[in-house]
Amino acid sequence: MQNRRQWMKLATAAISALWLAATALSTPAAAAEKLTIFAAASLKNALDAANAAWTRESGNDAVASYAASGALAKQIENAAPADVFISADLDWMEYLAKKNLIKADTRSNLVGNKIVLVAEKDKAKPVEIKQGFDLAGLLGGGKLAMGEPKSVPAGKYGVAALEKLGVWKSVESKVAGAESVRAALALVSRGEAPYGIVYQTDAAADKGVAIVGTFPADSHPPIIYPIAILAESKNPDASAYLDFLKSDKAAAFFTAQGFTILK
Repeated sequence: MQNRRQWMKLATAAISALWLAATALSTPAAAAEKLTIFAAASLKNALDAANAAWTRESGNDAVASYAASGALAKQIENAAPADVFISADLDWMEYLAKKNLIKADTRSNLVGNKIVLVAEKDKAKPVEIKQGFDLAGLLGGGKLAMGEPKSVPAGKYGVAALEKLGVWKSVESKVAGAESVRAALALVSRGEAPYGIVYQTDAAADKGVAIVGTFPADSHPPIIYPIAILAESKNPDASAYLDFLKSDKAAAFFTAQGFTILK
């Protein structure tokens, strides 16, 4: 009987050891394969499609977290776990670079964009966007939806354009600043704001709005989306993922949404 008890103890211990070994082997491997990308909200449609293609091709998962670039940069600064950052402007990437939170040699410019004026689709009429155009008159008593002007890149581009065109002061008090460009888009799509300033790519992604005018390219700084691997990333697939996003295969997903490819 004593021999049987000893044998049972040994068998149980062996099974436990095998289970722990299997867990130790599988869990880190699965974690290592999953890439975490912090990306500007305006990239969602294109990047979701690119990530799905990456997973099919590599067999590894790529999970994106979308928000305003500034909010994501602050999360990274506060040690949020991520491997790759794609900003909607150069400023927030530079913010992280100055704090040594990106791998500088992996930084490059990925895609470009345009900003447009949108209205609810059923009420949309063309607007000639030019020097001194009467945006305040178009708004009437309504709000102008746009990204928060002081922090959201789309909002900053919008303010720059309106200042250059000489109409910012007339609409500044009418601005409904949103936490992201997608949130601004939703205000127009739901009829809560008669007009909004968003990226061309966002307008194309929402069937509830229509583009009524495009801001001249020389009215604001170039809209550039930089990408980089974060300094704390240990994921061995991060470099290959960046190469994939810069490939012709991935370019098709971005151009389909209206982005321009930057080489």
